[in-house]
Amino acid sequence: MAEPEIIFVNTEYGKNYVRLLHVQRDGKLHHIKELEVSTKLTLDTHKDYTEGDNSDIIATDSQKNTVYILAKQNGIKNIETFGLILANHFLEKYRHVCRAQIKIDQQGWKRVNVDGREHNHAFVETSDGTRFCTIDLRRYTNPIVCAGIKNLKIMKTTQSAFVNFVRDEYRALPDSKDRIFCTVVYAKWTYNRSEHFCFDKTWETVKNSIMDKLVGPPNTGIFSPSVQHSLYLAIRLSMAKINEIEDMEIELPNVHAYPVDFSKFPAFRFKQPENEVFMPTNKPSGNIKATLARKHSSKL
Repeated sequence: MAEPEIIFVNTEYGKNYVRLLHVQRDGKLHHIKELEVSTKLTLDTHKDYTEGDNSDIIATDSQKNTVYILAKQNGIKNIETFGLILANHFLEKYRHVCRAQIKIDQQGWKRVNVDGREHNHAFVETSDGTRFCTIDLRRYTNPIVCAGIKNLKIMKTTQSAFVNFVRDEYRALPDSKDRIFCTVVYAKWTYNRSEHFCFDKTWETVKNSIMDKLVGPPNTGIFSPSVQHSLYLAIRLSMAKINEIEDMEIELPNVHAYPVDFSKFPAFRFKQPENEVFMPTNKPSGNIKATLARKHSSKL
């Protein structure tokens, strides 16, 4: 049998899910960040694959140790800055590494509040979305820095509709002028630069922009004629507020809640329209996703 002619399209290896808790002690006031870091390196040769020669491999255990050592040396200002420190380290330390990719998830924590006062050193875990970032650094190029939020579950019980969609022989879903809206937000954006602006402030601004366009003001809310429209408004507002965002994607799966049909139980004579019972389900579910990017005028 003739040997096939094949080439390497991509190679990468690294350490996944390196858990790290960083504590910054400023006297009695302590600050914490809990991270999960994944590293991937690409080398400029393939001899580890083709010849079984391990002499250029930086062991994944060494990559894990590097995460802890650089956290100790530099502290953690924010996950984007720490990711850049890691990626730059791998390319500066090892000349045969041509690409470093870093992914970091940050677990949410907030200070315990006791009688209106924030605790100096006690914290409670939060579940209002996971902050994450990715860094992609190739030798002799600028880093590609992405940030995002995931696992942000949102529900509103009115001001969501879905009407006037395609009506044909396959349609069973009726128009709904007022329905429960529930989703789990995944948003990711790419920065057009990696320095001289505040990653923390930018992330908070994007999160608030998403909330503004999905749920609206506390007293009145905001009407949504479709998930697609709300998604578009959230991206547009985020990019209007943050010039450093080059492109942005949002994915919103529907987490449905169907009214329980009590007409099957006439003996109970239910007549309380304000007392509603629903059956939540997430499978199967609709899924809505879009990516928007800045339009740059061509230069003649």
